[in-house]
Amino acid sequence: MSTGYLWVKALHIIFVASWFAGLFYLPRLLVNLAQVADGSTAERERLLLMGQRLYRFASLLMVPALVFGLWLWLGSGITGAWLYAKLGVVLAAIGYHHACRVLLRAFEQRRNRHSERWYRLFNEVSVLIFAAAVVLVVVKPF
Repeated sequence: MSTGYLWVKALHIIFVASWFAGLFYLPRLLVNLAQVADGSTAERERLLLMGQRLYRFASLLMVPALVFGLWLWLGSGITGAWLYAKLGVVLAAIGYHHACRVLLRAFEQRRNRHSERWYRLFNEVSVLIFAAAVVLVVVKPF
């Protein structure tokens, strides 16, 4: 393996881990928003601001994660069924990322339709997506 390949791989891992840090915490903010009492405007606004900033930051981290991942895929000739499964997981992560924005927007517009419990379950999806990606890349089960 060339040094360039290893740098691209390292940068990909760094940006993926950073992006997922946002995907781990943003749904937790949604749980907190679902818990806010109706009259607690200051708390609601503070959590919304935190969510908006975190979403923008995670979006900025997602872009280089995807670019470096694409670079690894196209530049190294990696193949295998596990890779196509991982690409499916990447699409799921992108979808989850955008779902977080849709849910945050619902809170912004005071149109939340989900319970705190629902958000707690939604919060775990990012962990499952991350675990699936790691297993597929490290174990390459097929």
